Amino acid sequence: MIASDGKKVPKIAIDGHLYRSQSTGDTTYWTGLIDALAQFSDQTEFYLIVRKGFEAESYPKGMRVVSIPARSRRWWNTVSFPRVVRKIQADVVHTQYNLSPLLGAKRMVTTIHDVSFFIGPEWFRNRDRLILQKLIPRTCRHADAIITVSETSKSEIELYIPAARGKVSAIYNGPNPLISPVPDEEAKNIVQGLGIVGDYALSVSTRWPRKNMGLAVEAVAPLFVEQGLELVLTGKKGWGEIPDDPCVHYTGFVDHRTLSALYSQASVYLCPSLHEGFGLPILEAWTCGCPVIASAGGALPEVAGKAAKIVHSFEPEEWTAAIRELLADSGKVNQYRERGAERLNEFSWSHAAAETMKVYLSPNHD
Repeated sequence: MIASDGKKVPKIAIDGHLYRSQSTGDTTYWTGLIDALAQFSDQTEFYLIVRKGFEAESYPKGMRVVSIPARSRRWWNTVSFPRVVRKIQADVVHTQYNLSPLLGAKRMVTTIHDVSFFIGPEWFRNRDRLILQKLIPRTCRHADAIITVSETSKSEIELYIPAARGKVSAIYNGPNPLISPVPDEEAKNIVQGLGIVGDYALSVSTRWPRKNMGLAVEAVAPLFVEQGLELVLTGKKGWGEIPDDPCVHYTGFVDHRTLSALYSQASVYLCPSLHEGFGLPILEAWTCGCPVIASAGGALPEVAGKAAKIVHSFEPEEWTAAIRELLADSGKVNQYRERGAERLNEFSWSHAAAETMKVYLSPNHD
């Protein structure tokens, strides 16, 4: 492809297997970023490499989609994907965490969301922890550029992985484009259809130990007794123990409209994570006008700014007090809603895509 000025445009190969897949933070990242990168398709040849049988229903205009079969996800990642990258003679390749040694692009870019597997190894199953601790430093050595999602995460990557120093760019996520406010009556009907009839606090996450959802249970339990406040937990099962308490209402994994309704009707969103590289659910809560109480784990204070109540302790009593104090003050609730809406303006996928393009095309960018 030749640009209007007669110059050959770069070929950029992107690992697109998570595009519009079942919703997780990684899915939100790749969907938001790829959709926004499409605005540069007149300047660049984008190739989205996806796994055959796992394609999305549609892709952004201007993106060339290459669907390739593979016997397994691991084979696709280490062999099939690199084979296509070499075949198209990509100038830049962008993937997540792993960069196969078989990749042949001139410039190799990886996104590393966080290094919580070094910060809190006990939060991971032994096999997963060992693989990540071995794989990610190797990837950083091979990478020409590393993208992460916050300044906090950038400093932690450079602290734990010396090979990453001088290569890392912090580029904020945008909000989940599939989450939006739901009108009050519709939201009430959706929430009641889940068997939720009273006021509730909400926490959304796959139940990994790092997400610390047990703290949310212990914090809300006294308020359930005092005032009937429930705790709604939404997300995939994951692993790790969570206290069994009558205050908890489990919904399991829900679709985006249902999740939007849960955010829209919640009295407060709780983010008690021990560590986050960013914290996308905070942006989702703000999108739907839900006030946020968050821990000081990892990048959460950086992302929240003054738009969330930050609790600097993991003691349940302090979280209970913070929830009680906030919900007793309607003025404070409205203030956090307004701050959240204002803070959202500082996060956009369009800006993230523009900064990512700089990483793709500027060899000296750091």
